[in-house]
Amino acid sequence: MTTTSVAAAPPSVDAVRRPNPLTRNLSAKIAAVPMIATALVIFVGCTAWSVYYSFTASKLLPVNDFVGLAQYYRLFSTDRWYQAMQNVVIFGVMSMTFSLVVGFVLAALLDQKIRFENTFRTIYLHPFAMSFIVTGLVWQWILTPLNGIEKVVRDLGWENFVFDWLVRPDTAIYCIVIAGLWQGTGLVMALMLAGLRGIDDEIWKAARVDGIPTWKTYIFIVIPMMRPVLVTTVVLISTGIIRVYDLVVAMTNGGPGTATDVPAKYVINMLFSNGNLGQGLAASTVMLAVVLVILVPWSIREYSSRAKHGV
Repeated sequence: MTTTSVAAAPPSVDAVRRPNPLTRNLSAKIAAVPMIATALVIFVGCTAWSVYYSFTASKLLPVNDFVGLAQYYRLFSTDRWYQAMQNVVIFGVMSMTFSLVVGFVLAALLDQKIRFENTFRTIYLHPFAMSFIVTGLVWQWILTPLNGIEKVVRDLGWENFVFDWLVRPDTAIYCIVIAGLWQGTGLVMALMLAGLRGIDDEIWKAARVDGIPTWKTYIFIVIPMMRPVLVTTVVLISTGIIRVYDLVVAMTNGGPGTATDVPAKYVINMLFSNGNLGQGLAASTVMLAVVLVILVPWSIREYSSRAKHGV
């Protein structure tokens, strides 16, 4: 008896059920629903609400009395707003520059496999664990002439020593910068150190073989390779600059006068102290517009560069 084996015919293309793109990774999509809803309702919705009522004459409560650009005309005719913008520019430029430079230098020193590295890293990072309110109060005590550095030096015998930066309108903003750098530089150091530890040791060996000085290796080889870390660091520093508020309130409350006022404090005062909802929302909308003008072109350039290089 002979048996004939019949080969199974391959399934047709139509018989193969292709997965539906809507049901692909369904669990992950369901898990992302709360986050997407929060972003749409709270962030996008509240932003749209704020922008809309910035064009109204809202005072203590929102009203639909549309006044066009009147709130913005009033905003840009206020000296206090220009002072606040000037202060945040000074704070931002100095914080960005010094935190990146000092943080990178500290990270480079710690990257030399020094003794007690964990101890030094903990010391540098400790200020970042404190709130800005605590940091502001501590530095207010240190810089106040009656209790801080000036009093300590005078008690040591230099009775004519004067250190009154915190109470002088032309130098008070630099005291805010010092306090901010003291708290934030540790985080920058940690991020930079993580980036340096990701550099292959073979690169350093090749640089030493070629006789390239250490400083040139850092500037022309190491730093360009740390671009993702630098981008993350710049974004984190920028968000801290834009929303600086509690540090200013704790140290000077915007004084002397309005010498250390910042846009976030201007917005909060208009919303809650002065009961001027329209003016406060106009100021916050200007802050949002400034961030978008800077962030959107930079983001487009960054992502297009990554796509070009296949990253």
